[in-house]
Amino acid sequence: MSEHVVWTEWDDLNVPATFKRLSPATTPIDSGDFSKVTFYVPWYMGGKPALELTKQMPNLKILQVPNAGYDDAIEYIRPGMTLCNGKTIHNDSTAELAVGLAIASLRGFPDFIRNQDKSEWISGTFKSINDRKIGIIGFGSIGATIAKMLAGFAVEVVGFTQSGRDNTIAITDLDKHLPSLDVVILILPLTKESKHLFDARRLALMKDGALLVNVARGGVVETGALIKELNSGRITAALDVTDPEPLPKDHPLWKAKGVLISPHVGGNTTAFERRARSLIESQLNLLANNKSLNNIIVAGN
Repeated sequence: MSEHVVWTEWDDLNVPATFKRLSPATTPIDSGDFSKVTFYVPWYMGGKPALELTKQMPNLKILQVPNAGYDDAIEYIRPGMTLCNGKTIHNDSTAELAVGLAIASLRGFPDFIRNQDKSEWISGTFKSINDRKIGIIGFGSIGATIAKMLAGFAVEVVGFTQSGRDNTIAITDLDKHLPSLDVVILILPLTKESKHLFDARRLALMKDGALLVNVARGGVVETGALIKELNSGRITAALDVTDPEPLPKDHPLWKAKGVLISPHVGGNTTAFERRARSLIESQLNLLANNKSLNNIIVAGN
C-alpha cells in the first residue's frame, strides 16, 4: 500500500491512516509547498487558477475534479496521471435548477420580478410545464435525475444519448425529433462532437414557442445563432451556462428577448459539500485498498 499526500479544501476530511492530509490551513494556495501532493482536489468553483496549481505538483498522480464537467481539466493531465470527475455530486442540485429554470421561464417569473421591482400588478396567462414533451439531451446521471424530478408532472420525457442506450434515442437522430419537443434540456459534456451541437441549423429545427434550457456547457450552443433566434421571438431560453463565461456586461445575450440567465450555479448549493466529501473519502478508501477508482475519465499508470 503506497502512501499518498492528499490536498483538498477541507481541513477535517477523513483520509486513510497511511495518507497525509493537506489543506489551505496547512498548505496555503498562494504560498504552500505542493511538490509532494499525489492526490489533488481543486477547490470548488476555483476555475483555471485551481487547475493551474497542478503545475506545482510534479508528483501528482490523481486529479479528482469536484464537478461532473471535466473539459477544462484535460489540458492539465500529464502522462501517467489519472483524471476522475465528480459524477453524482451535482445530480440533485443541477437537476433541480434545470427543472426550476424551465418552470420559471414558462410561468413568466422574470416578468413577475421586473414588475415587482416597479410595484406593478400585471396578470396574464402563462405556459404550464404540464402537457409538454420534454427532451433531455444527455441522459447520464444528471439527465436521469432530471427525468425523475419531472416524473411528478404530466409530461412526456424523451432521453437522448450518444449510443441510444437504455431505451433512449441516439443523438444522431435528434434532428427528426426536435420539431416535436416543447422543452429541450441540455445536460451533456462539452466535447469536439458536442461543441455547437445547437448551431443555427439545429436551433431552426426547434418547434415554434419551444424553450431551450442549458445546464451543460455554454459551448454546446452557438451563442450568436441563439441570440438571433431569441430576438426573432420564435423560441425562448433559460441558461445556467453561456459562451463566453462569465458573460461580459455589454454582451447582447443579456438583452435578448425571452432569455432567463443564471450565473453557472447548477451545482453550487448547500447540497454540494456533503456529497463532495463523501465521494472523495470513498475514492481515497478505494485507493488505500488498492481498488479501482470510480469516475475515471483518463486512466494513468
